[in-house]
Amino acid sequence: MEDIQFMQLAIALAKKGKGHVNPNPLVGAVLVKDGTIIGKGYHEQYGQLHAERNALKDCKVSPEGAVLYVTLEPCNHHGKTPPCTEAIIENGIAKVVIGTLDPNPQMAGKSVKILQEHGIEVVVGMLEEECKDLIRVFRKYITTGRPYVLMKYAMTMDGKIATYTGASKWITGEKARACVQETRNEFSGIMVGVNTVLKDDPSLTCRMENGRNPIRIICDTHLRTPLHAQVVQTAKEVPTWIATAVTDTTKKAQYENLGCRILEVPQKDGHIDLQVLMRLLGEENVDGILLEGGGTLNWSALRAEIVDAVQTYIAPKIFGGTAQSPVEGAGVALPDEGIRLENTRCISCGEDYRIESDVVYTCLQES
Repeated sequence: MEDIQFMQLAIALAKKGKGHVNPNPLVGAVLVKDGTIIGKGYHEQYGQLHAERNALKDCKVSPEGAVLYVTLEPCNHHGKTPPCTEAIIENGIAKVVIGTLDPNPQMAGKSVKILQEHGIEVVVGMLEEECKDLIRVFRKYITTGRPYVLMKYAMTMDGKIATYTGASKWITGEKARACVQETRNEFSGIMVGVNTVLKDDPSLTCRMENGRNPIRIICDTHLRTPLHAQVVQTAKEVPTWIATAVTDTTKKAQYENLGCRILEVPQKDGHIDLQVLMRLLGEENVDGILLEGGGTLNWSALRAEIVDAVQTYIAPKIFGGTAQSPVEGAGVALPDEGIRLENTRCISCGEDYRIESDVVYTCLQES
């Protein structure tokens, strides 16, 4: 195998940690000696061994003189586990190939320097873009203290998210819906607006085998969520947080008694301030949010500039009529004021397509 193939294996291993390591990053590691893999590992669970130590634990022969391929710069500080740089040095690793540096400005490059000071050869940047993509959620969270937000919706080829009667199940096929469940498993939180709860009464759970339910976050300025809604009735089983501007303790107590957590958020332009909400969620170690809102919340989120990427499932169907758009609100006045998307990727999901782009905020005007 070539160097690139070893790193590709490390990337594949890292992805196995999805849904289990938040708010830590996804990391994979492969140990190679004389061209043969002698150990493999990944960060499997938050608070447990990091990828490098799991790879060393997997070794059946001495790792002395081996090459370590790791997707992210090894840690050099004591946290829930000891520094991985210590394990690398103690086990006599001769060379470390790193996919990307730690995005934490207080850590970036420091481990490389430590390893080099101990005579270990270090190479940085192998399959760097792929390794950076692994930690896109972690990068946003560790550098800003706020969650990475992925806005997701499904629509037809004529841009409809429902028929003129309001029916929306199902726009996409089974494969696409399975992909959505995988994404729910990956993110710490899932967020919708109260209008989605009133219209669809969703469960907002992860329905994949051995999946993890994200924290359900309901944006509800005036606390209109029905007490009989699924998200409220199951709040003792699945964490449910309601972000509201309501301060009435009696009204809030009705939800708290059923297991909901109430987050008081000030208003801005008649709705909860989404920037403040992101700060509060970041303080609660919510590192990533899957936004599955309707058109109103989606526009508010874009206008508040909290959305980092947009994930669109497109079904090869046409509904026609005057049905809802995935992003509504006032919109922009001129084409040049539109929110720009870049780094667009497109993959097929059964009979449907998934398009994902990063958001660039340069032209959005107040409206």
